[in-house]
Amino acid sequence: MIKYNLCLMKRGNQILLLNREKPSWMGCWNGIGGKVEPGERPRAAMIREIAEETDISDYRLRFRGLVTWMVDGTDFGGMYLYAAEVPTDYEYSTPIRMDEGILDWKPIDWIMHPHNMGIATNIPRCLEYVLKEDVCYDHHCIYVRERMVEMISTAVRTSIEENMDDLNQYLARYF
Repeated sequence: MIKYNLCLMKRGNQILLLNREKPSWMGCWNGIGGKVEPGERPRAAMIREIAEETDISDYRLRFRGLVTWMVDGTDFGGMYLYAAEVPTDYEYSTPIRMDEGILDWKPIDWIMHPHNMGIATNIPRCLEYVLKEDVCYDHHCIYVRERMVEMISTAVRTSIEENMDDLNQYLARYF
């Protein structure tokens, strides 16, 4: 059921984001991530995606929960949410053009600015929890005609990262 992953990588007061050239969120800044391959564990998939998209290997990775969504009341989807942190003095020059778009470090204040229309709509609200909370959350986003109308953040157990029974039991609330 959860087919994707997303990582918000922090360096000091910046987050490494990707300006996507493909759907979904084409033209918007979003976190690093992609698909979880069949049979692949969520954390292994995230590590693979970070390597493929950034080639960064010196980071601390933490599971932060899920981002789930419902589009027009019928189309459910989700992704595992991770936070990674590199040392403040880690040298990684951007912008970098890649197949998926352009990678660049963006200041947290810029990401969180209420008038920023160039970022995936769920990123600022998820980032707020990722930066300030030690608890994992499911950030459930409700979209109507491609516009997010509500986001409900619910604390979840960390076991849902690897325990499929726990994950399926939690996700049953949406069906």
